[in-house]
Amino acid sequence: MITYIIVDDEPIAHRIIEGYCKSLPHLKLVKHCYDALQAIEFLNANTVDLIFLDLNMPKLKGFEFLRTLSNPPKVIVTTAYKEFALEGYELDIADYLLKPFSFERFVKAVNKVTNTTTITSTKAAITQTNASESIFLKGDKKHFQVFIDDILFIEAYGNYSKVHTTGEMIITHEKISKLEEDMKDHNFIRVHKSFVIAKKKIKEIEGNLLLIGEHKVPVGQTYRSILKKLLN
Repeated sequence: MITYIIVDDEPIAHRIIEGYCKSLPHLKLVKHCYDALQAIEFLNANTVDLIFLDLNMPKLKGFEFLRTLSNPPKVIVTTAYKEFALEGYELDIADYLLKPFSFERFVKAVNKVTNTTTITSTKAAITQTNASESIFLKGDKKHFQVFIDDILFIEAYGNYSKVHTTGEMIITHEKISKLEEDMKDHNFIRVHKSFVIAKKKIKEIEGNLLLIGEHKVPVGQTYRSILKKLLN
């Protein structure tokens, strides 16, 4: 579970962000802060994993507030001002969302935090059981939460990809090259121009074929060196 606070002086922004987060069950709201001083008071006594941060607020601006934190959590900026993006990345923010932002763009920002942050407390337990780690895949007018430990392999499907899991096959709008990059830290490897596989899901290797679940996945000519490494 990723705990978060919203720091924004506009109530409508709180409603939009909280509404988006309610569709992502691994996010938990712990505090609404309507200016940076409220956020400072809260963070002096509490810790969170993520801040959704507006920039143009009274009393103390967003980045001024961020500089007051000695050990800040991950930050996703939500603002109507694009001109401060460079300054944000110099402060090591996770992402910079320009209002109004879509749910799809919001999910991509949250996934950056999910995939790169070692979350304290509850996240430590999740790390011990990889089955609890998940990603969101964009399908046809909806997003699917997929647990990484359930993924067997990913198959290219034109400009789309098929994600084969232990229980179903999901067609996502993501290209296989993007998914390969997203999954490289989870022990997934490319074995063919059309296939990325979960290394630990390999049951058998026969010639240039990998048996994964009930599926046989080919190893491409240019990827034979990877197969040799697996055998050695």
